[in-house]
Amino acid sequence: MNIIINCMEIISLTTNDNVKIAADYYENQNDGIVIISPGWCMTKDSGAFKSIAQMFSEQFDVLSFDFRGHGKSGGWFTFTAKELLDLDAVVQFAETKNYKKIYLAGFSLGAGTSLIYASQNKNINSVIAVSAPADFGKIENQMWKKEAWGETFKKFELSRFLSVRPYPIPLKKIKPTDIIDKVECPVLFLAGEKDPTVHCWHTKELYDKALCKKEFKLFENGCHAEDLYLHFEDEFKQICFNWLNN
Repeated sequence: MNIIINCMEIISLTTNDNVKIAADYYENQNDGIVIISPGWCMTKDSGAFKSIAQMFSEQFDVLSFDFRGHGKSGGWFTFTAKELLDLDAVVQFAETKNYKKIYLAGFSLGAGTSLIYASQNKNINSVIAVSAPADFGKIENQMWKKEAWGETFKKFELSRFLSVRPYPIPLKKIKPTDIIDKVECPVLFLAGEKDPTVHCWHTKELYDKALCKKEFKLFENGCHAEDLYLHFEDEFKQICFNWLNN
C-alpha cells in the first residue's frame, strides 16, 4: 500500500528476485525525474538524503529509495552485487510515468551501481556520480582517520545505523572501472579532495576512462559523497542543476 505525505508519496516496489524496495516519490508534474541512490549505511530517510531529495525536487520529480538491506527495504545488502535489481525496479516504476528524461544521482556505492546500470541500459539520459569507486576491492575506507570519524559522528542516526543488514558472504561484483567505457549517456563526476572513504583518484580514474560526454569537479577540502552537498550546498546545487538542464 502506498502512502501520500504532502507532495511526497511513500511507495513499495518489488525486484525481480522478490525483494521489497521502499521509495519516496516526489511528483511535481515535471518532464524529468531524478533517481537518488544512497551509499552504504545511508538511507532515503537520513537527514542528508531527505534534504538532497528536496533540493532536486525544486526542478525535477524525484525518486529516492533504500537499497536492499537498508532502511525500510527488505533483503540483505551485497555491496553492488545485486543492487542493480533494486535500481532497475525503481527505474521501471519511473518508466510507467512516461517521463521524457530519467536521470540517476548516485552517491558512493550508489554511484558505482548507477554507472554499472547505465552501462547496461540505454534508457538513462544522464548520471551524476558522487564519490564513485572505480573498484570496490580497492576502497581505502580509512575509518580510523579523524576526517572519517568526524563526518560520521555529525550524521549519526541510530535508527538508520541499526537498519543496515550486510550479506555475510562476499559475492562477485562488477568493477565500475571495467564498464565505464560502455556508458553512453553523459556523466558528471564529483569527488572530494580529502575523501577518506573513497579516495578521489577512484572518481578521476572513471572520468579519464569514460568515453561519453563528461565533466569532473573536485571539491577542494571536500569529504565523501553526501558530505559534498552538506558542506558546499549552494555550489553542489548549482553544478547539478546546470548539468541536468544543459
